Amino acid sequence: MVEEDLELLITAVVAADDEQQARAACSALLRQVGGRVVRAFDCSDEEPGCWSVTISRVSDERATQNVAGALARAVRTFVRRLGDEFPTPRVACEPPTAWTVLDDPALLDGLVPGAERLLVEAWAGGDPQQDRPETGAARSDEPTAPERTTAAEPPAGSRLWLRVDVATDRSAGAEWQARAVASRVARSGKITRVAPHGHLLSVHIDLGSSVNSPTVALQDAVASLGRSGWSEVEWSDGSGSTRWSAAPVPRAGIAALELTATPGSAFVWTVPD
Repeated sequence: MVEEDLELLITAVVAADDEQQARAACSALLRQVGGRVVRAFDCSDEEPGCWSVTISRVSDERATQNVAGALARAVRTFVRRLGDEFPTPRVACEPPTAWTVLDDPALLDGLVPGAERLLVEAWAGGDPQQDRPETGAARSDEPTAPERTTAAEPPAGSRLWLRVDVATDRSAGAEWQARAVASRVARSGKITRVAPHGHLLSVHIDLGSSVNSPTVALQDAVASLGRSGWSEVEWSDGSGSTRWSAAPVPRAGIAALELTATPGSAFVWTVPD
């Protein structure tokens, strides 16, 4: 079987006044790990005074039959190479990606001055945020999306929302896992709320607008997420929702997803339940 390259994405969230300062803070890390900066953006709307800088490099690991194992090894191997002071991390894996979050500012300060946390991701098939449309499109080799419905809805235009329920007690870990899932659907999503949901943490993400009707937008989003077992779409006032749940519920990791498409003409932002 042909081996597949794995891409590592290392994202530092760092206290900075502007992009130049953020890139400068990550210069020592870039020299140590190699690769190149592929994204830098202001995330102060989520955390005041913060910038996010993402470095991309090819992992030394290769994927063959056991993609999940290779993804997890790629993340652990990278973290170990950061230094002996870094403990072996707990890695979450949802092929085609695996990730971990290092959120000890005192430990990270030696690598990236002013760093709040470091997200380390491994991807099979490359960075999903490169050369992607604003919302996902179905591919012929992906699982079938929910059946179309005849429910009344506007002919075009909608807004997509995603809720990710994560089994974790740390907000940062829940947010990064939710972002990894959301990146399969949209180039960028904005977290609007993180709230307890029983023993889980629910991360609400605004995935942005789609030119498609709610029916098609939901179909495309489900196909991009690549899971089977979604519920039938439930419709109310032109908005549709579909859900997926892990069985059994994991002790750590993603437990459930909910996608909602709202007609663009009827969209009014409200605080999520």
